[in-house]
Amino acid sequence: MSNEPDIADDDDRKQPPRKSAATRAIEMLEAKGCELWHTSTGDAFVSIQRGGHVENWPIRSREFKTWLAGDFYKAFGQAMNSEAISSAMNVIAAKALNDGDEHDVFVRVARFDGKIFLDLCNQSWQAVEIGPDGWCIVDKPPVRFRRFKAMLALPAPERGGCIDDLRQLINVSDATWPLVVGWLLGCFLPDSKYPILALFAEQGAGKTTAARLLRALIDPNVSPLRSEPRKEDDLVIAANNSWLIAFDNLSTIPAWLSDALCRLATGGGLSKRTLYTESEETIFSLTRPAMLTSIEDVASRSDLLDRCLVAHLPTIPSHQRKTEEELQAAFTTMQPRLVGAILDAVSVGLKREHQVRPSRLPRMADFANWVIACEPGLGWPPGTFLATYDDNRSEANELALESSVIWKPLSELLADRNEWRGTAGDLKKTLEDRMNANLPKDWPKSPKAIGGAVRRIAPNVRALEWAVSFDEREPNGQRRKIIVIDRMLPPMCPKSPTFQTDPSFPF
Repeated sequence: MSNEPDIADDDDRKQPPRKSAATRAIEMLEAKGCELWHTSTGDAFVSIQRGGHVENWPIRSREFKTWLAGDFYKAFGQAMNSEAISSAMNVIAAKALNDGDEHDVFVRVARFDGKIFLDLCNQSWQAVEIGPDGWCIVDKPPVRFRRFKAMLALPAPERGGCIDDLRQLINVSDATWPLVVGWLLGCFLPDSKYPILALFAEQGAGKTTAARLLRALIDPNVSPLRSEPRKEDDLVIAANNSWLIAFDNLSTIPAWLSDALCRLATGGGLSKRTLYTESEETIFSLTRPAMLTSIEDVASRSDLLDRCLVAHLPTIPSHQRKTEEELQAAFTTMQPRLVGAILDAVSVGLKREHQVRPSRLPRMADFANWVIACEPGLGWPPGTFLATYDDNRSEANELALESSVIWKPLSELLADRNEWRGTAGDLKKTLEDRMNANLPKDWPKSPKAIGGAVRRIAPNVRALEWAVSFDEREPNGQRRKIIVIDRMLPPMCPKSPTFQTDPSFPF
């Protein structure tokens, strides 16, 4: 037997182990200068240098998967199989979560360092930077936007436009025009609360066209208007995957959808079960601007109406009708200047938002204060928006009370007195006695339901100068839940708004 060493075996031991596809993919990312990072909610992202700009993609997204497979093939001349891709993405996501920095991620609109940024969603990943002194297009915004496949690009905005030019294309009355423009301006305020624009009109009044064109001024989408969602999961996905949601031709708003829209408008958690799990859920804590259209006044619940800007569109005479082709051609021509006009007003709002101090603010106070700050950028006299908003609040109160099954008998009960006091059971019996048992089908079946109905319309009843309170004790000290409805004294202060501004401010 030979004592010579096995040279071939020794050479094999000296060779480094072959790197896995996942390892080579990570090295490729590092060589390309890609940044791995994560959000506060644990979503893993990668920022890719591409064609002179930076793109931000979730590591679990189809877009990043396609890019990874394509660039791996370019770099190594071989394809990654599905197992290798899955392994690579798992490791990359782990590095983003464990080693990457934490950053906020935004959809379409962001606020940073006293400025607002609007993602144009074009191929160059440009954004508009809006500051107190004007706006400009930037190639590399300081905030991180993410994209969804249904999002469409906004045209590069142009200067010299006027938002009133939009009235040539949408059918809105003089009385509701400030509400529509105010809603548009509110859509540009990130991390805020957003009223829901409700466009009600008969068939052929142009409500669908108005909704589609309004959305195209801030968040154009492959599917700009959608039908009523069937469940909360559908609403969650629609809200998460775009900046603005719009539902067209609703015939009804069920209670669950009304509550979900309220949470979406003013804040609250929306959840859905995490895919491929039995018990985990994904929580979405977000607010979004929303818009809906309908023939009937489908927003009937008090809490939803309290968050709505209700616009009833007038009928369109036959001689004033335009074809869809004519409208779209005119809008395409006007769109860059219309967007520019809105940005001009947003810039003025940024300069004035901490200077304007209305003597009073209505519901959705942050939104109202913002639109008031933007008014000079639109050429509106001071108080234009708030006066229109007050009228709209009165109309919403009337709609809410008309839609309440208990209001008619309750108003008749209060007509000849200054106070009513009693338990929910007492109120139920009193109202039913007055109705002689002619109860509608949706009449509350229990004292608890009656109490809930009163609580729901309490803000609307207070607008009619009736104080509504719910006490735990009667005057004799006995613990019972007592409903107290008192006629209020006439208000001591005038209703018309006054404004205070910094004297050094130019507006």
